[in-house]
Amino acid sequence: MRRLRIILIAHDGKKIDLVEWARFNAGTLGRHELIVTAATGDAIRDIPGLTVRTLLHGPLGGDAQAGALIATGEADVLVFFWEPLEVQPHDVDVKALLRLAVLHNVPTACNRATADYLISSPLFGTRAATRRCRRPVTREVADEGGGW
Repeated sequence: MRRLRIILIAHDGKKIDLVEWARFNAGTLGRHELIVTAATGDAIRDIPGLTVRTLLHGPLGGDAQAGALIATGEADVLVFFWEPLEVQPHDVDVKALLRLAVLHNVPTACNRATADYLISSPLFGTRAATRRCRRPVTREVADEGGGW
């Protein structure tokens, strides 16, 4: 199994869901590099077997740092439990992060059900699951037959 660089982020109203998911999947997650924003790191740091690399607090630039990791090919998976019914003070960063994950073909889970599907997939940890676009997909690239 390939060691993945997994970004874990949860908004305040979703922290409990992410902590429960991470605790349940600690055996698998512990074999990968975990990258977290500050408050998410505080929430999961005490789960046995997990070591985390901490970015800034989300609204203070952590979401933007996560987006930069995705854009530069330094992240393989995004697990981002965001709060769909609350406006975030850093909504622009949240949308940019999700846009970059889609643009760079990074497998993304935004809720527990999708995270369960992702981590339990036979492709998880394989090269096929993290095949990246050589260049961002634009209308011109799509007209040429893709960016793969």
